[in-house]
Amino acid sequence: MDYKEIKKLMDDMGNSKLESLAIEFPDGIKISMTKNSQKEVLLSTQKESVIEASAPMTVPTVTKKQERSLANIEKQEENYNIIKSPMVGTFYASDSPEKNPFVQVGDKVHKGQVLCIVEAMKLMNEIESEFDGEIVEVCVKNEDVVEYGMPLFKIR
Repeated sequence: MDYKEIKKLMDDMGNSKLESLAIEFPDGIKISMTKNSQKEVLLSTQKESVIEASAPMTVPTVTKKQERSLANIEKQEENYNIIKSPMVGTFYASDSPEKNPFVQVGDKVHKGQVLCIVEAMKLMNEIESEFDGEIVEVCVKNEDVVEYGMPLFKIR
């Protein structure tokens, strides 16, 4: 991806109502952008470089201290398997409002076990665990809208 494409993507993100965006290309490049309250767009790629854009555009340098803190965060994330949403929809922790959630923090899960439901276009899609382990974090709340690729659960 060249500078013009990245700049266009940042401008489009800044002018949209989206709060965050994550893209993973087939060649392994990952781009994630998040808006903060000042309409500033943050862009990070797999190489851990960060480009900040606002009006006017400034490109800060990433200090060694920032690189180390980003590396520490990445190492902490490596300890977990993350179950991501396979689609855009509404997250439901249980199959009915009166019932207990399928899983909670601390529960042991097995590969193939139903963790939640994501409703998309009036269809209820059961999301199953891809791993054996223990639920460390439920990343979304019941009835939250989820995006494609958004983390739902962290499993250790």
